[in-house]
Amino acid sequence: MQNVFAKLATDFFSTIVFLVVYFATDNVVLATGVAVAGSVAQVIYAHFRGQPLGFMTYASLALVIVLGTATLLTSDPRFVLAKPAIAHFAIGAIMLKRGWMLRYMPPIVAETIPEYVAVAGYAWAALMFALGAGTIAIAMTGDIKLWALYVSVIALGAKIAAFAVQYVAFRILVTNRIRAARA
Repeated sequence: MQNVFAKLATDFFSTIVFLVVYFATDNVVLATGVAVAGSVAQVIYAHFRGQPLGFMTYASLALVIVLGTATLLTSDPRFVLAKPAIAHFAIGAIMLKRGWMLRYMPPIVAETIPEYVAVAGYAWAALMFALGAGTIAIAMTGDIKLWALYVSVIALGAKIAAFAVQYVAFRILVTNRIRAARA
């Protein structure tokens, strides 16, 4: 579980940096510049440590550079605010692949209720698309404080709630299937 949160923090590093700097300074241009520089530094650091970098890392870096540059050139924060939405849409598209979630499940879940895991995978994809659409809608207002609330509380809270519901549902389903098989 700790590895999952570390991976999420790494994936959303530029967004976290942007939020921290923006809240500390109330300066969009400075927050964007530091987020872009931080994202570039993160990739360089990983490269020098010999860590393998996947497609999503490079895609995220490209988005940060392109959207951050657009924000810096226009002083319009909506460009950089759209970055998490694009990530949500990309992740949602990947989650449309049937069975993607099975490799992340404990063996007992994958063996006992694989059909429910596939449905849950599609539900996660729908959640990612909904969160991406919400992020775009909030970003279009240009209200950074509302966007920050949405990205850091609403979107994160929705993911935590979905994980909790899935955990409880899978636990109940697996337990019921095992009991039924024994009877």
